[in-house]
Amino acid sequence: MTRLSVEGAALGYADTPVCTDISVQIPDGAFTVIVGPNACGKSTLLKSLTRLLPPSSGRVLLDGLQLHQQPTKHVARQVGLLPQGAVAPDGIRVVDLVTRGRYPHQRLFSPWTPEDEEAVRAAMHATGVHELSGRMVDELSGGQRQRVWMAVALAQETPILLLDEPTTYLDLNHQIELLELCRGLNREQGTTLVAVLHDLNQAARYADHIIAMQAGDVIAAGAPGDVITEALVEQVFTLDARVIPDPESGTPLVVPRWRHPARV
Repeated sequence: MTRLSVEGAALGYADTPVCTDISVQIPDGAFTVIVGPNACGKSTLLKSLTRLLPPSSGRVLLDGLQLHQQPTKHVARQVGLLPQGAVAPDGIRVVDLVTRGRYPHQRLFSPWTPEDEEAVRAAMHATGVHELSGRMVDELSGGQRQRVWMAVALAQETPILLLDEPTTYLDLNHQIELLELCRGLNREQGTTLVAVLHDLNQAARYADHIIAMQAGDVIAAGAPGDVITEALVEQVFTLDARVIPDPESGTPLVVPRWRHPARV
C-alpha cells in the first residue's frame, strides 16, 4: 500500500464530469509526473489528492484512510500543494507570504519558533527569493511570484508535495533550477513529489514515475522508459515523433518529425 492513492474515483466540477472511474497509486519516495494533453484531467487528478476536490464516488486515500474525512491541519502537515494560478492577498510582503507556509505547524497561542524561522529561511534560499523578502508580492513578475509560491510550499515541510504546473511563467533556466530543486528534495530528503508538467522531455528526464492521461483516463503509468514511447506520443498527443535516448541523461527524448513546408 502506498501512502496516497485514488480508487475508482469519479472527479469533476458541478455538472461537468472529468474522470469517471480513475485509479492511481502514487509511489512513496518517488518523483511522479502527470502528463497529457490540455483538459485531459491532469490538474483535476492532482486536486483530488488534496482536500480541494472530493470525489463524487470512489475513494482518495491517505495512509489507508479517506483523505477528505481527515482533519484539515493533519492533512496539511502531510500533503503540501503548489496550486496553479495562486493569488496572494493585496499588499503582502514576500517574507510574510512565505511564513504562511508554517500555518499547519502552528498551535493556538504558540510562539514563533526557531524551527519556523529556519524553515522559512531555507525555503526562500532554496527558491532564490531571499533577496525579494521585503518586496510586495503584487510588484513581482510572474516568474518571481511562482518562485515565491514554491517557497511557501517548501516552508510547509510536508513529506508529500504536489505541484500543479510549477514551471509556468518561468524562463528555461529557472524551469531547470526548479526541477533540479525538486529532484534534490526527492533524493536527499525522501520527499514524495507529484507534479503536472507539459514538457514531455522534462518529465522524462526528472521523473521516476510517469502517469499519462487522456480524456480523463490513465493510459499508462510506469518508468519514463516504459511510458514515453513513439506509440504513446502518437496516441495521447497525436504527434508523429521519434523517441531517442537523451544524450545527457539517457532518458527518453521526444523529437517531433519534421513537417516539410508545402511547396508554393
